[in-house]
Amino acid sequence: MIGVVIPAHNECERIGAALAAVQLAAAHPALCGEAVQVVVVLDSCSDGTEAVAARLGAVCLVLDARNVGVARARGAECCIEAGARWLAFTDADTVVSPDWLVMQLAEQADAVCGCVVVGDWHTHGADGERGERARALFDSRYTHADGHRHVHGANLGVATEAYRRAGGFAPLACSEDVALVDALAAAGARIAWSAGPRVTTSARTDARARGGFGDTLLAMVASLAPVTAPMPTPLLGFTPALP
Repeated sequence: MIGVVIPAHNECERIGAALAAVQLAAAHPALCGEAVQVVVVLDSCSDGTEAVAARLGAVCLVLDARNVGVARARGAECCIEAGARWLAFTDADTVVSPDWLVMQLAEQADAVCGCVVVGDWHTHGADGERGERARALFDSRYTHADGHRHVHGANLGVATEAYRRAGGFAPLACSEDVALVDALAAAGARIAWSAGPRVTTSARTDARARGGFGDTLLAMVASLAPVTAPMPTPLLGFTPALP
């Protein structure tokens, strides 16, 4: 059995698309009918996230930790208790590709770190121009290829045995994914840095985990130089009057 864990904090507007994409990936013919359990960990939710997740057939775990490391760990343990041999992690504002799980398993590794494509850059600039500049800057700094060294909780897979040897997720409010991958490496796990498993994640401006990927994008956008309007070209033969 394969377990998919999605932490969520007030994600009723996005969790439906995330779950629909995971369900499509779980039904991929190359999985040969292997069972997939999807667990949504509802961390301090005060909106309708639980109702949406339950309606779409996910197992719902409710906790009040406001800590993504705790949420991912609780979801992982739920899947392990149900018999999962492989744990796949994504986020509630992320849409995975139809072959997401297949591509993770195809690496035949102890863990798979995948890339992300960032969507909806327009949220960082109402006129579209600033959003396009942000997209270009991100792409210039990001490696969309095998052998990258990016770690994203939105696109991560790990064999249950390797996960347990590494000690699982630490109770960190951010960078819990990086800490797990570091622990996996220290435990001798075979890690695939693959561009094969594909996901599209949000460029949201209302980041859920302070110091996480959303805040990284906000800082990057803030570093963009402001656009200045070009000085008008003076008319030929006309000298403007000095004040």
